[in-house]
Amino acid sequence: MSDAEKTVGSPKDVQYVRGDDSLSEIQVEVNEVQRNLKARHISMIALGGTIGTGLFISTKGPIASGPVMALIAYLFITTLAYSITQSLGEMATYIPCSGSFTQFAARFGSPALGCANGWMYWFSWAITFSLEISVVGQVIQYWTNAVPLAAWISMFWVIVTCANMIPVKFYGEIEFWIASIKIIAVVGWLIYALCMVCGAGKTGPVGFRYWRNPGPWGDGGMFTKYIHNLNTCRFLSWLSSLISALFTFQGVELVGVSCGESANPRKTVPAAIKKVIWRIVIFYILSIFFMGLLIPFNDPKLDPLLSGDPRFAASSPYIVAIQNSGTPVLADIFNAVIFLAIVSAANSNVYSGSRILYGLAQVGVAPKFFLRVTKHGIPYIAVLFTAAFGSLGYMVLSNGGNTVFNWLLNITAVAGLITWVNISFSHIRFMNVLKSRNISRDTLPFKASWMPWSAYYAFVLGFMLVFVQGFTCFYGFSASTFFTAYISVILYAFVWVVAHFYYNGLNKNAFTMRSLLIPLDEIDIDTGVREIEETVWNEEVPTTFFGKVWGLLS
Repeated sequence: MSDAEKTVGSPKDVQYVRGDDSLSEIQVEVNEVQRNLKARHISMIALGGTIGTGLFISTKGPIASGPVMALIAYLFITTLAYSITQSLGEMATYIPCSGSFTQFAARFGSPALGCANGWMYWFSWAITFSLEISVVGQVIQYWTNAVPLAAWISMFWVIVTCANMIPVKFYGEIEFWIASIKIIAVVGWLIYALCMVCGAGKTGPVGFRYWRNPGPWGDGGMFTKYIHNLNTCRFLSWLSSLISALFTFQGVELVGVSCGESANPRKTVPAAIKKVIWRIVIFYILSIFFMGLLIPFNDPKLDPLLSGDPRFAASSPYIVAIQNSGTPVLADIFNAVIFLAIVSAANSNVYSGSRILYGLAQVGVAPKFFLRVTKHGIPYIAVLFTAAFGSLGYMVLSNGGNTVFNWLLNITAVAGLITWVNISFSHIRFMNVLKSRNISRDTLPFKASWMPWSAYYAFVLGFMLVFVQGFTCFYGFSASTFFTAYISVILYAFVWVVAHFYYNGLNKNAFTMRSLLIPLDEIDIDTGVREIEETVWNEEVPTTFFGKVWGLLS
């Protein structure tokens, strides 16, 4: 390999397509994405996908279950998210590729598993995009109803789609600055909340006032209609709030999606993983803590039906806390931040979904035309196909707009959770292969913490939550609530079954353990590693003041 071939951006993007019996290596020379994302870009793309509707809007659900219950729910999901990012980081730095964990599921599990996992993850981001697009217009309606909601949805669908057609280095830069604004806004709100708790607002020193009255544990919500034991109702209310918390955290795995376009993934991906989880913990845990201090769990403003305020954004806990503290002008300013955050999240949704489709096409479980890219390395067909699902956002134009929002939120959260379970399972298989070949994990470019127990914890917990999360539909059962809760599970099972028989045929071979899981001694953990190790990455030395500061933080 010549020196010219070893420079950043020049090595061929080596990917893997599973045939009938083995993995075959193919060289993708024309249809290749470009490694132009830096550590700060990857970190902010992950944060951009995570800090959106989930944080600014759907946190009202956990708050309504009680401030302490909400805090416990978010701490609980934090442990799950931490394990997932650690598992993903260890695999993605060893074998960095586009749509990494979809390829890992096929490589360490089975082709059918990779197919089902990849399509389900793409589905989760496609639906999330429709959710974000549906909310954008409703956030603007906080100020005015002069423009029809359908017009806003159409306008931002076009804007987000076009933004994903620009070269990835410019996309990463735009996302970096937008995400930076969101982070500054959340940090500013946290400082504001601390001041209000200490007595700077019209309510005087709030402290733990609302933890005493109406109380820290909630009133049991809807379950009081069916169960007469208050403690049981509170527990069930907490359990139902987990799905909102799961949706909030969805996106921490985006560092694995973007590693195929990262410059020097062996360095940038571990750095991003180490920081993203802690940033999210700070933003989410502190936000949910202060929300519980400034908002009583029975505040009618959290529910548009009770408050009588049809403005969707008015029920955001951030804005409710500001209103309760008596700073009305700040509510308008923060609504602008929410608007920007949701547009940024929608942008990340299309980016993520398109790269997953690109990765699926590379491993042979999606049509090859998704591999087509522009001269700047943009998989444009994958972008357009993913963006097309934004049209589902028009469903909010119906009378049951709030119900549609809850449907989309639930479907997305469960689909993302299924992906998390698959990431943990793939990592368990990866570690078992290393152990069977006497390869020490200490030799890996990034060694995950608390393994293997953390991976087993995430797998078991995630698997249980996939089936438990929809338990509320059995209270006042209806077909619509059941399918809303379990449609993602049904789709995943369907895709897996179809893919399994597609790869193994309709014969007795399809019912063997070998067809269900690739034997450990046949798993390829070597292909693609040499190419990365032999590449010499050009390290850019920061010259600007901001670049030097970021270098220190990175």
